[in-house]
Amino acid sequence: DPLLIEIGRLLHNEKGVELKGVLTHAGASYDCTTTAEIEKVAVQEREAAVACAERLRAAGLPCPIVSVGSTPTAWFSRDYAGVTEVRAGVFVFQDLVIAGLKVCQVEEIAVSVLATVIGHQKEKGWVLTDSGWMALSRDRGTARQAIDQGYGLVCALNGRPKHDFIVNATNQEHGIIVKRDGKGLVFNDFPIGSLVRVLPNHACATAAMFDKYYVVDGNTEVVDTWERINGW
Repeated sequence: DPLLIEIGRLLHNEKGVELKGVLTHAGASYDCTTTAEIEKVAVQEREAAVACAERLRAAGLPCPIVSVGSTPTAWFSRDYAGVTEVRAGVFVFQDLVIAGLKVCQVEEIAVSVLATVIGHQKEKGWVLTDSGWMALSRDRGTARQAIDQGYGLVCALNGRPKHDFIVNATNQEHGIIVKRDGKGLVFNDFPIGSLVRVLPNHACATAAMFDKYYVVDGNTEVVDTWERINGW
């Protein structure tokens, strides 16, 4: 695109602005259905960013930073030649969308929301929790994937996924757990007052609802607390 050099010159010559490089995000990787497709997007992402950097430099413009990044391509890229920075936000935790892309296993997701069971509606087959969209977010990123995880996949307190159970609906303060097939929910498995964990569709959106992480070592013991930097 000839505008690349024009924009680069405008930025470089503008007072108070410093041209530092090029940046891209391979959002198309989230539309892939196979890991082979993700690998192809990773190649395109790197080649496009590096080509733009080389054009800027050939035009006499500075381009010290060549920044790429998406979690799927970060896992499947085979070559970072010419790249100086990789930004892959969900990479640190993984989430259900990433699992749906077959980038990771559900059991490898390293962030969850702790929820308390606060009620049963037996005639509807609902288990009610105190974690609605203010805790889980309203992200429905798995809705277009092969396995729709609702607003989150339910896990036991020890983090083991209960693959038959999802948070099917939320309001501001409450989540509704149902059995995925709509049949045979055993309410004794979710006694009132018990705790469950919910794996998020999109770790970024869910984590942004909180001001800190409680770090657990393997099971349920909290071994550290990490403060978050929130806001824009």
